[in-house]
Amino acid sequence: MTIDLVNKIGIPRHVAVIMDGNGRWAQKHGNERIFGHRQGVESVRSIVEGAGELGVEYLTLYAFSTENWDRPKEEVNALMALLVDAVVQEIDNLNEKNVKMLVIGNLCCFPTEVESKLTEAIQSTSKNTGLKLILGLSYSGRWDILEAVKKISLEVKIGGIEVADVDEKFFSNCLSTSGIPDPELLIRTSGEFRISNFLLWQLAYSEFYFSNILWPDFRKENLFEAIVDFQNRERRFGKTSEQIRS
Repeated sequence: MTIDLVNKIGIPRHVAVIMDGNGRWAQKHGNERIFGHRQGVESVRSIVEGAGELGVEYLTLYAFSTENWDRPKEEVNALMALLVDAVVQEIDNLNEKNVKMLVIGNLCCFPTEVESKLTEAIQSTSKNTGLKLILGLSYSGRWDILEAVKKISLEVKIGGIEVADVDEKFFSNCLSTSGIPDPELLIRTSGEFRISNFLLWQLAYSEFYFSNILWPDFRKENLFEAIVDFQNRERRFGKTSEQIRS
């Protein structure tokens, strides 16, 4: 699908993506799983470019979950090396496209070199004013919610706030995505129908789009298809169709 078929009115401000299928793509092509992860970087470039062309403000990519640490050590080490290389290679491209990079997740789990390169990329792109690219790294929705609960519990304990002060807005501001609007659209590739512990609080009213395409084959044209599908949905937020139309 070409960008001309996307209605420029009604572009979602925030699109989140679960990039799934790298390992299966590699196996399908007779290669080791890491080969699929390398090819997946090309898909990231294409999606970032497409999101920027459409005027999407926030693009969150689920790149590495807390559960991914349980994968074979060889694969995790290869992913760490790939992550460092990709971040280093993409800094100039992100700056050229005016993309600001952010990270959500428990970064203290990463090797020092990885954390250092991520910090460098965040700082280097911090003044860019275009698309905000948010990488979910060592992230899980349950971890995010538990960290918020700990922050709130400590504030209550030291008398900084009252329990009555804790409402949805307050809780949201304690999450790692504080200041970032909730995603209107979640895309998951590879034909799986689950959210895999991703943005559990933030996805409460998101529209879900599931694609059978494995992530290394997913391109911006597929992003355009997902957004057109999103634009054809009626979002009611608990109201009736009649209320929305009026």
